[in-house]
Amino acid sequence: MNIQLLNKNISDIKADITAEFLTPDTLKEHAEVKILNQAGFKAEQDSICFLHEKGLLFCGVASKKIDDIRSASASVIKALKASNYESASLSVIKNNSLTGIVEGIILGGYEFNEYKSKPNEITLKEISLASNELDYDELKKTFDEAVIISKATCFTRDIVNTAPQELNPETLAILAAKLATDNKLECEILGEDRLKEENMNSMLAVGRASIHDSKLIHLTYKPANPKKIISLVGKGLTYDSGGLSLKSAASMVTMKMDKAGACAVLGMIKAASELKLDVEIHAFVGAVENMIGGNAYKPDDVLVSRNGTTIEVRNTDAEGRLVLADVLTYAQDNVKADGIFDFATLTGACMVALGQYTTGLMGHSHKLKHDFSKAGSASGELIGSLPFNRHLKKLLKSDIADISNVSSKPYGGAITAGLFLDKFIKEENKNKWMHFDIAGSAYTESPWDCNVYGGTGAGVRLMSQYLKNI
Repeated sequence: MNIQLLNKNISDIKADITAEFLTPDTLKEHAEVKILNQAGFKAEQDSICFLHEKGLLFCGVASKKIDDIRSASASVIKALKASNYESASLSVIKNNSLTGIVEGIILGGYEFNEYKSKPNEITLKEISLASNELDYDELKKTFDEAVIISKATCFTRDIVNTAPQELNPETLAILAAKLATDNKLECEILGEDRLKEENMNSMLAVGRASIHDSKLIHLTYKPANPKKIISLVGKGLTYDSGGLSLKSAASMVTMKMDKAGACAVLGMIKAASELKLDVEIHAFVGAVENMIGGNAYKPDDVLVSRNGTTIEVRNTDAEGRLVLADVLTYAQDNVKADGIFDFATLTGACMVALGQYTTGLMGHSHKLKHDFSKAGSASGELIGSLPFNRHLKKLLKSDIADISNVSSKPYGGAITAGLFLDKFIKEENKNKWMHFDIAGSAYTESPWDCNVYGGTGAGVRLMSQYLKNI
């Protein structure tokens, strides 16, 4: 399906059907109000009404704010895809609505059909956006940016949704190398021999029972005169069985999504390079598979991490933080960055604290929290800040090692996981680092807003907005 922005009036665009947004107030004044009333259409948010004989599709919006427009656009594209129309047109209401329209259409219309023997055939081929009454040059820039970020989000979704028998640490590294070639990025991939040389024992322990070698992926985007240098770190558990602390059968389903942090980081550097942002980006991915076997790491093991910190393993299902501990240390030792941001499907506790839709944000810098809160509001991604405190830090105490990989009490699990990672952030980098727990927001089995079943691409729109603000 093609989406295009045209410098034309809506009446001059030839399309099978024209879509229009209506609020409850604008409904009252519309020329078709009588027939819409007869159809029972009240212009409630995301409600749909077809007037097929007139070639019109109406969608209700609570307001003309971007979040409402994005959600309504997702409803519009779903309704159009379920019809037999080949083309549709839609007016851009105002400048700041365009991003919401594009994201709603591309993200709301996303499908992952790689494993369907007979994918649904979609008749809809083209959507044209009319912009004649607005500044076209300004709109075109906004349109192009929205398309790039939306497609990078879909790219991320594709990787998250790929089945674990197909996507493992080795094939994720191949995918990352292809992205580097396509987008002219620098690429370095460390196999297990190099990981041993780098003393990344914590990361290696997690992947030890897998038949697939663990990989550390480092992609770099370098513009000519960067304003800042940013390191992005992603948890890349291509599958998480829980290890010897085996997950239940029900909990193991969807664990292909445990690589969503890594996928998001790849989507972020893809978007940044295509937007040609003047920010240098380093993307680090710890690609590992957590499996069971005779050589699996065990509860009661003591691991020596890359920076020398010893870790008592009390639960092998708290594996992501063990991988990130080494990758964060490696990233800090190899890049002097102005910002260090890690993304991980780290804890179910984050969903207990914030719900399914919200990303948990943790760190020491109030300024960075404020900046990301603004970026979240502008991008439509929901962010909730979880506070560190010294009392929760005590729960990670180990009597036999420097730190335990899980808390001694079942409270504040998302925060104690963040505090574990904080142990591996150098003192001079404490106020440059932010941890994003996307355990709830990265994957959904119930469509919401512009998200459909499966990976959501959480983090890509947020980080793209933050980087654009730089």
